[in-house]
Amino acid sequence: MLRNISTFLGFLVSLGLLAWAGLALLTGTTRGWFERDLELRTALAVDAARAGLVARWDEPDLLEKRLLDLTRDERIMAAAACTPDGTTHSSTEVFPTVLSCETLFSRRRADGELGSWARQIDLPSGPARVSLTPLLLSSGGEGAVALVHDTSYVERREKTARNILVAVFGFLVLGAAAITVISGKVARRDWTRDLRRALLGPASLAGDEFKPLLRDVRALAQTLAEERERDGKNARWSAERLRSTLTEHLHGERIVLLANREPYVHQFAAGTGAVEVLHPASGLVTALEPVMRACSGVWVAHGSGSADRSVVDSHDRVAVPPGEESYQIRRVWLTEEEENGYYYGLSNEGLWPLCHLADARPTFRAEDWENYVLVNQRFSDAVCDEVDVDDPIILVQDYHFALAPKMIRERLPRATILVFWHIPWPNAERIGICPWREELIAGLLGASILGFHTKQHCNNFTDSVDAFMETRIDREHQAIVQGGRRTLVRPYPISIEWPVRWLEHTPPVASCRETIRRELGLAPDCLLGVGVDRLDYTKGIEERLSAVDALLEDSPHLRGKFTFVQLAAPSRTKIARYQQLNDRVTALAAQINERWGDGAYRPIVLLRSHHEPAEVFRFYRACDLCYVSSLHDGMNLVAKEFVAAREDEEGVLILSEFTGAARDLTEAIVVNPYDIKQASAAMALALRMPVSEQKLRMKSMRRLVSEFNVYRWAGRMLVDAAELRRKERTFGRLAAVRP
Repeated sequence: MLRNISTFLGFLVSLGLLAWAGLALLTGTTRGWFERDLELRTALAVDAARAGLVARWDEPDLLEKRLLDLTRDERIMAAAACTPDGTTHSSTEVFPTVLSCETLFSRRRADGELGSWARQIDLPSGPARVSLTPLLLSSGGEGAVALVHDTSYVERREKTARNILVAVFGFLVLGAAAITVISGKVARRDWTRDLRRALLGPASLAGDEFKPLLRDVRALAQTLAEERERDGKNARWSAERLRSTLTEHLHGERIVLLANREPYVHQFAAGTGAVEVLHPASGLVTALEPVMRACSGVWVAHGSGSADRSVVDSHDRVAVPPGEESYQIRRVWLTEEEENGYYYGLSNEGLWPLCHLADARPTFRAEDWENYVLVNQRFSDAVCDEVDVDDPIILVQDYHFALAPKMIRERLPRATILVFWHIPWPNAERIGICPWREELIAGLLGASILGFHTKQHCNNFTDSVDAFMETRIDREHQAIVQGGRRTLVRPYPISIEWPVRWLEHTPPVASCRETIRRELGLAPDCLLGVGVDRLDYTKGIEERLSAVDALLEDSPHLRGKFTFVQLAAPSRTKIARYQQLNDRVTALAAQINERWGDGAYRPIVLLRSHHEPAEVFRFYRACDLCYVSSLHDGMNLVAKEFVAAREDEEGVLILSEFTGAARDLTEAIVVNPYDIKQASAAMALALRMPVSEQKLRMKSMRRLVSEFNVYRWAGRMLVDAAELRRKERTFGRLAAVRP
């Protein structure tokens, strides 16, 4: 009896707390509605009277009549016109003397606001809401209209709603508590017994209602167990852990990595002829270079630097990084014709626009395909020349080498080949545009493991195989079987190193803010936005600059006080589409600067040159916001680099929803970059976001990037590869003894 009474009282208390929370929520919601209603009334009233106020500004008597017209609204008690210096220019008779324009301007500055401002106050006559709305004068200055709203009706309505809600909740609490206690006592015992039987016993004993739950629970338990075994409990991935993982699971075997872009480029300096080392702007390099430093091995790449041939040995190898020499680059040389056909032609005029949903039509030429096949074979041969065992571990990177996995497999049938596709994989209908779709897919199926950034890209690839190839698809185990060989298709969201080595010698945030603004000729308190990209049409640079244009149009108070810096590294300059993009971006930046610039002030600073990573991180640290506006991107590591750079946990990330990073960095302001107004509103929100909210968002994102770093990405693939090698070797031994 006492137990039932305790249970009943517990329910009463719980539901009572629920009622209290609902009341608080309702009160907050209704008050928010009333405040938004007042804001709308203010905006509508001022907008309707704006022309008349500006026209009568220099005629105080007529101006007072205009202000009196505003008070005809039943909720507006008084109005005043304020000069740009905070003087009360004119007001209605009943405007409170304690609310001078000077006082209101001071309160607005104290709140850190520059535009429209509103606050709730208590007057001797009762509660009221006072607002300031900017008013652009014909003289060019910016005055303001002050309005005092009667809010006593808000408290009356809230009291009425509160009384009704209390009565309704009281009735519901009593009724629900009684029903819950009675029904729970009847059903709890049998339901608990059946659930325990389903979880602990054989699946055949589970009722139909428990079978979906049982399957999900057991799958989750297995997944968690595998993750814990693979990643280690409470252990963060690092370069050291990656090396130990390689030693433990793969016995420290040497890794051969194939990528078109090399991590270090040797160039002859203009004028002096001295050899200088550059670190190319590439998300692929950003992700993989730390992995190679941790694992050692050989990076096979195209030697494109003017001094690349002068520094290699007789086998076309050079040890890197300079001063550390933890791995080697094996350079492969291409003729101009081969480079034009393989790289600029099929790779970047064909496959790149094919895989990115941007406004660009893919171009396919038979001669480009011939060069693509030839170059893939040459690189595959170079990879095979670098291995000294018959079952090496080979990492093939990106769309430049779709044919290489099959070519390598033909020479090294026992090799463990990991392929990672760094860009999106489109749906089957779109991939069907390519004349050589079957050859590309067959080439990728030479891999042991094929990785993409997201599960969606994995599904798209599997659907493409289903549409165009004769294979067996094992969707349960995410595998494709062809000719007796399995290719696992897995999502591996790529990331960056943590901690970032480029930050070791980068000045603190405060120093970067000061020096960057001084170098750009900006005021110390100038707000700064940053974009960092290769000059590519998929990055949405034109849309980004258009959003800045809209921001300055909608927020006049930011003119002269906000500058957006676009770091745009030249890319694929031999392709006409990229040349045209460069011209359009240059013209758009000039147009915006002409429209909103004033004297030395430039709202857009366009820096079209290569910037070393250390320099890029200076800009990350100096800015107030970073806008990543990609129209379509596999991941986009700029977003994660910006997060890693902000040790102060300040700054705001605005991120395109069409990036893979948007699925990870959910605390960013996620926008549709095609929606210029939405993007400009996001920038306005970012510039006025309180520091406390910035820190909450950034702390969450930094925790995610630090935990899910590039070492974890590589470690997951290598551990999966090790598991696959063990299974294949076991199968091979069994096959050898089979009669």
